[in-house]
Amino acid sequence: MKPLALAHSPPAMDRNHFSELIRDHHRPLLAYARVLAGHPDRARELVQDAFVAAWQTIGRFDVTRDFGSWLRGIVRNKWREDCRKNRREVPMEEPELAQLEEAVRAWSAGAGEAGLLERLADCRSKLPEILSEAVNAYYDDNRDGEGAAALLGIASATFRKRLERAREALRLCLETQN
Repeated sequence: MKPLALAHSPPAMDRNHFSELIRDHHRPLLAYARVLAGHPDRARELVQDAFVAAWQTIGRFDVTRDFGSWLRGIVRNKWREDCRKNRREVPMEEPELAQLEEAVRAWSAGAGEAGLLERLADCRSKLPEILSEAVNAYYDDNRDGEGAAALLGIASATFRKRLERAREALRLCLETQN
């Protein structure tokens, strides 16, 4: 007896298109992984592992579905796997993960990842130099507060205040751009 054929199977994704989609989703996926993992290095590893897994299983991806959601699911599974393997407690339960996923989905459907990142870059370019240096040392160079303060040659309390002021300036700038 012949196996039943599916009446309609979704079209396969073009592997050449895969790299373009990865570029489009890389930064938002890093942010998502950072929320889960709590550390930038661990987040980068999770995203890298997710990209490898996505590449290996791309033939099973249904192109009629949302690629970002699919990738976030892979990152979530890699994160859970990492927590189990390293006997780490999972800091988020399923309801919290569902809320996070819904927030990301709503954000992606709204202004979108690219729109927000462009607005944020514009706001960062408007920061005074001393605030911009604090943001760069902390976020771009992935330094902790002590390391960023040492790099900038200032006291830790001064660094924290500059970073606080920079965050507030960025928040206000983003709010006025809406």
